[in-house]
Amino acid sequence: MNEIRNNGQLTVAAVQMNSQQNIEDNLADIKAAIIDARAQGAQLAVLPENCCSMGRQFVTAERFDALSATIADYARTYGIYVLAGSLPCPYRPDGVIVPDGRLRQVSQLFAPDGTRVARYDKIHLFTATVADKQGSYNEAATFEPGTQTVVAPIDMGTTVYQLGMMVCFDLRFPALAQRLRQAGADLLSAPSAFTYLTGQAHWSLLLRARALDSQCMVIGAAQGGEHVYKDGHTRQTWGHAAITAYDGTVMSSYEDSELNHSANKDHKNYALVLATLDKQAQQQGRQKMPIFDCHRLA
Repeated sequence: MNEIRNNGQLTVAAVQMNSQQNIEDNLADIKAAIIDARAQGAQLAVLPENCCSMGRQFVTAERFDALSATIADYARTYGIYVLAGSLPCPYRPDGVIVPDGRLRQVSQLFAPDGTRVARYDKIHLFTATVADKQGSYNEAATFEPGTQTVVAPIDMGTTVYQLGMMVCFDLRFPALAQRLRQAGADLLSAPSAFTYLTGQAHWSLLLRARALDSQCMVIGAAQGGEHVYKDGHTRQTWGHAAITAYDGTVMSSYEDSELNHSANKDHKNYALVLATLDKQAQQQGRQKMPIFDCHRLA
């Protein structure tokens, strides 16, 4: 299947999932979401953080290469760019095993021919005390932070878009979004698994704020709903996948944490939100308010 191309515009799909700990079931949902996104005209599908498994990070990391190859094959088969939100990986970009028994949280962009365009290792690791069942989060106990910002090309033939890559907690750091814009980004990916409480308080605000900071479209793919872990405890994520325009307006959003199975006869285990980036219109907006010509502290 050949990839979709058009003149000057890029249609993106943010995927909302409720990934559990059965990797094969999650892969089936990922495949179905990619097929659906492609059928609706998307040229880029963005999967959420921990798309292949919520929890079981070390078990999932053992399959990093195989899972990456599977998602790359979906991109090739259906002729679409796919951003694999994040997968735990046991080695750094140079192939060196991560020391201290930790992993890297890795986001990857695959092209419509199945090649990997870019790898981004999550820089900011979630650390917080939250009034939920888990209570506290310390992602650094499991993961080593990445060190490199990444901007990757999305080639639509007549137009090349530059994608600045972020993951979840990165949304809280405006300097990252601004640096990605300074490196040429047109849009930012934000695959996430926000806790229910932090998402309820800040998710939409952060997507809009980072769009305003960078004057880029921000794609907020999300985990949403209840996730059951094998030891019996559960975790709730906020969902509400959304895509925000360069001027901070919400272009498209899914207005729930839970997937509403009763609202679709196919009982899909995912939700899609789609929006189209008009690069020319975005550039005109940047010219009208040239904030990156006015920086004094960055």
